[in-house]
Amino acid sequence: MSAAAIRETWLLFHHTTRIGLRQKAGLLFSAVQPLCFLVLFGPIFATIGTWETLVPGLIVQLGLLSAGLAGFGIVFDWRSGVLERLRVTPASRLALLLGRVLNNALTLVIQTVLLVAAAYALGLRAPVAGVLAAMALVIVLGVSLAALSYAAALTLNEHLFAPVMTTAMVPLMLLSGAFLPMSMAPGWLEALSRVSPFRYVLEAMRELFAGHYWNGTVAAGAAVVVVFTAVSLVVGGRIFNRENA
Repeated sequence: MSAAAIRETWLLFHHTTRIGLRQKAGLLFSAVQPLCFLVLFGPIFATIGTWETLVPGLIVQLGLLSAGLAGFGIVFDWRSGVLERLRVTPASRLALLLGRVLNNALTLVIQTVLLVAAAYALGLRAPVAGVLAAMALVIVLGVSLAALSYAAALTLNEHLFAPVMTTAMVPLMLLSGAFLPMSMAPGWLEALSRVSPFRYVLEAMRELFAGHYWNGTVAAGAAVVVVFTAVSLVVGGRIFNRENA
């Protein structure tokens, strides 16, 4: 990226972040469902598992619900004419995408911090170093999910975006093993879950929450999320350029 594109990315990121931080209710509302699972399901789960297993799953669920539905923002911008006005500026199309995506990743981090803080209050005992390492994966995951969400929003009919994306979230969450490890699933379901990149990211986060930093599971999760994010940005960038040409 050129210096001008980096500056344009920062300007849009700063602008969208200021707007987002004014809408504190929206930040909290996106985290309500995972927080409800944490408070209402967590104590039950703790009798058969551990908080260190459950909380990473809720973070992945939060990512799918927050960054995964980021495309709603661009649908609103299209309806209000904001997107049309951005089209006539000399700003880089990639910068216009990255500024939004980075803001969505920041929002996900803030919501994740709130979720983890509540989890510590309820009984989570994960090492801080492991949580911070998992947060790095969360940031990259947020970038990839937001990029794909914008691509979907620009590709689908505006009336189809909501039902298609919300319907897709359920199997993605279940196949990732967000609520129970997929090792407990029947063989055919466990094999099917291996197609989902979210499973590998989640398993890496669980290892980090358990204090295991250098093993094959963590390496596989980091590699998968980096490749997935690179592909997501390429796809999102091409669609964003095409739709805003």
